[in-house]
Order: sequence, then structure tokens, then C-alpha cells
Amino acid sequence: MAETGSKPSCEQIIDILPGPFVVIDRNYHIIAANRAYLARYGKDSRQIVGRHCYEVSHHSSVPCSQHGEHCPLEAVFSNGQPTQVMHLHYDRHGREEYVQLQAAPILSDSGEVLYMGEYVQVVTQAADDDTILVGRSRPFLRLTSLLQRVAPTQTTVLLLGESGVGKERVAEYIHHYSNRSRGPFVVVDCGTLGETLIESELFGHEKGAFTGAGARKKGLFEAAHGGTLFIDEICELPLALQTKLLRVLESGTIRRIGGTEYIKVDVRIIAATNRNVQSMVKEGQFRQDLYYRLSAFPVNVPSLRERKDDIVALAEHFLASLADGDRHVPLSPEVIETLLGYDYPGNVRELRNIMERAIILACDDVMRPEHIVFERTQAPAGQEATPAAPNHRIDMLISRRGRLTDESVLAALADCGGHRARAAALLGVSERTLYRHMQRLRGGTCRSGFARE
Repeated sequence: MAETGSKPSCEQIIDILPGPFVVIDRNYHIIAANRAYLARYGKDSRQIVGRHCYEVSHHSSVPCSQHGEHCPLEAVFSNGQPTQVMHLHYDRHGREEYVQLQAAPILSDSGEVLYMGEYVQVVTQAADDDTILVGRSRPFLRLTSLLQRVAPTQTTVLLLGESGVGKERVAEYIHHYSNRSRGPFVVVDCGTLGETLIESELFGHEKGAFTGAGARKKGLFEAAHGGTLFIDEICELPLALQTKLLRVLESGTIRRIGGTEYIKVDVRIIAATNRNVQSMVKEGQFRQDLYYRLSAFPVNVPSLRERKDDIVALAEHFLASLADGDRHVPLSPEVIETLLGYDYPGNVRELRNIMERAIILACDDVMRPEHIVFERTQAPAGQEATPAAPNHRIDMLISRRGRLTDESVLAALADCGGHRARAAALLGVSERTLYRHMQRLRGGTCRSGFARE
């Protein structure tokens, strides 16, 4: 029987793929796109085929590599190997979205790279309030690209970075995009526990193992079975427990304190520290073999001053997640200018605190630059920053009127960085008196969220 059909076209073949897929030549021209790609990035093939890929996906006039991003096309044509990377794209409605790009070479019979095939997986919408990590700066995209590569693996990850950069959120991101996402995500902070308590928390104990052990207790390794255990401040782990942790990593088994039975655990370890681990290894404060085991995939989490392009997005994200904060979004240009003029030594954690204080200081008013109170003043290069000096207009307000006023209370709270006890001392009243006045402010709409001590 004679054949009645012809060979399928490139478009017919790639239309089988459920997600957006595109074929691009070495000059960045799109030569073919499947239906899913056309639906997401254009109305029909005339708006897509023949155009530069960076025009369609990045709304840019130059390749993404000229903006500091890793260009998968350039990598594929350079080394002929598949690659994957995280990018920020725009859909056909101009909305931002994070995408995982999986790119591979299409070869000639002689092995020459003719084209690149690129599969686009939408990870999450950039404006999604439930996003685990928030940002779109180049350092942020480089970070998430690394995380997307390591997340599906079982590799142990060591997160490095300053205090407050969000290492726990990064660990949560890895867990969320791993094949363990349905399992537990368990956190232990070695910096807040004593040596005995750390061991008991991690490994559990049997009844009667030590004074006060009235019953058997499962440790966090058992609690994290089938999921991820995030060990924060790993460098605070005593040397004796470093040895036990190394044994767990090598054998996949733990033994409770006072127990004789070895228990099999299926746990992925993500560790984090803000200290220089290599220096600690040289000084004998951290086991070298454990360091090598933990640092199979080290990830440096950038400080907030390295990703200043993310400050506004983070600030508005925090506002949207805090009570009464969403009415201040979007931020005014004056507030944005104030936020961008600070270096945030406390990183993302400090920015969140600043925005929480700003909501309380603004009360029912529009958020203004004076509501943005930094924990310490900006210092010239080479000099140490100092705490903000008290505002002497508070003394004038109190002495002139002889009583607490809304203005004096808000000024004192601003000068004390939102610290209620210090503000009360500055005003010369008890903390309870200050608290009652805060409740009356703006008809009781100001909520107390300040530190007491």
C-alpha cells in the first residue's frame, strides 16, 4: 500500500510538547515556535517567528548577556552542551514571570550546532504574594538560577552569607522545588541552643538517658524523614556533634541519646552560616571532612546592598503581607528615594523591620519619608555607622505643652527606632502610659508592634 502522508513539519513535531518550546538560530532569530509558546508570548507566528528571541522574551533591544544575565543561546553555541538557567521574562500581556529555561543544541549530521531548542517552564509569577523569594535584580536571578539547578538533586547545600540575607528562605525555596516538597521542612538553629540541647534536638533521646528525660523523644532528623533538615548557624555546632553529624551524612543513620539502636533516616541536609568556615577549618574549630561533605554545592546568598534593585519590590512585598500595610502600596517616589539611600547592614531582615515600624508610625496617614526610620545613621566610607541621635524637638514638644501629644509620641518612637521602652524613657513616662497613649492614637488604629526590651 502506497504512503499517502508526508513527513511531519518542525512545527507539527514541537506542537506535541505541552509547554512553550522555541527553536532559535545562532543570530538570535526565532525560526519555529510551538502553539504553547505562541499562546504565551504572541498572538500568532507572525508576531514571533523571524524576530530576535530577546525582543520577544525580554522586551529588550540587545541580548540578555549585555544585561549581565547568562545567555543560554551563547552557551549552547559555544560549547555544544545542554544548559539550564533562570530568567525573568515578559508574557504577551507585558507581565513579568520567572522561567526556568532548558536549552539544548540541535546538531547537523557532522555534529555542528545548527540551532538551539529551548523549553520554557514558568516557575512562578513575579508579582505573586506567595513567592518564597522576591526580587528581579541580576544577583537575584543568578542566585535563583543556581537554586533551580540544585533543587531537584539530593546534593547537600551550604548557604553562605551575612546575617539577615534570608538564608532560611533560600533553604525553603530549595525544598519547595525539590522532589521532597511534599515532605517536612524542619529548621534547627544551632546558635540558640546549648550543646546538650542541640544533641537532644537533633538526635532525640531515650527515656532516662539523662536527668529530666522522662520519656522517649524523637529528634529533628526523624521529624524530617522524607524531607529536608535546615541546620542554621552550622558553625556553632560543637566539635563532638560535628563528628556525629558527619556520621549521619555518611551512613544515613542516627542513634538517639541513651539508645543502642541505629535508625535509618532519609533526610536532605541544607546548612547555613554567616561565618568564614574555611578560616575555622584552618584554626581547628570546624572539621575539615565535615566541611567538604557539607560544601558539595556552596551557594553565596548576596547581601541587600548587592541587590539594591530589589529593595522596592521587597519593601512593597513586606507591606502587602503586614496588617494595614497594603494601603501604602505602591510607595511614593519620596519614600523610595529614602529607602534606596541606605546600605542595610542588617539586610532583608532589617528592611522588614523598617517597613513594619513605618506602618505603625504612619498610622492612618500617608506613608512619608519621616516614617522610614533606620536603625543607625549612614557613615562616610571607612567610618563606622552610629546609632541615630535623639531628636531634641521631642524635649521642646513636651516642655512647651506639658503633656504627651501624638506628635511627641511618634517622634520619640521614630528616634528610638520603634523601641517602646526606650521611647518611654525618652519621654519621661512609664511604658504602660506610652502604650495606653499609642492605643488612643488615631482612634486606637495604631497597633503596637514595638520591642519591649
